[in-house]
Amino acid sequence: MDNNIDFKDLWKQQAVSPPNIEELLSKMKDFKRVSLRKLVITNVLLVATIVFIISIWYYYQPEFISTKIGIILTILAMVIYLFSYNKLVGFYKTIDGTQSNSEYLQKLISIKEKQQFLQSTMLSLYFILLGSGLCLYMYEYTSRMTTFGGIFTYVVMLGWVGFAWFYLRPKEIKKEQARVNGLIAKFEDVNKQLSANG
Repeated sequence: MDNNIDFKDLWKQQAVSPPNIEELLSKMKDFKRVSLRKLVITNVLLVATIVFIISIWYYYQPEFISTKIGIILTILAMVIYLFSYNKLVGFYKTIDGTQSNSEYLQKLISIKEKQQFLQSTMLSLYFILLGSGLCLYMYEYTSRMTTFGGIFTYVVMLGWVGFAWFYLRPKEIKKEQARVNGLIAKFEDVNKQLSANG
């Protein structure tokens, strides 16, 4: 009886369960579908808001220059954000079922980098322009109110902007990062398994 058992050889000969590529591709397809749908909804909502703001300007003819500057800043915030956000369409559209795991991984890393830029730089610029625009826009109307009414209006408006910045924004960023990071981790695992088996 031979007591010299080579455990490394036994380990290598062991059947390794292949990664479930179909499930991973299904998750990638779902990621693409959800991301594109979110992009379309964001576009529709922001374009509708821009049209609404322009119609307010047209129908109510504000008198103060601050109101007009506020409207322009608010629209500018939305246009700049949409321009940057829509650059993700190219990344999402090139995701298809013919790519290798490495290509999927590279796409996801590119999407993650683009999202980080959007979530930090572009979203900060968006909120600065939007907040400034709203403050300037509201001045004409709050100047006609009582002091308490004007202060209360600004507190409510800035409270909402603060709530969106400090609560909604981080929550959405965390959710998006978790989705992308989860997919990246799974594709990295598959690549490691395939290279170990190959």
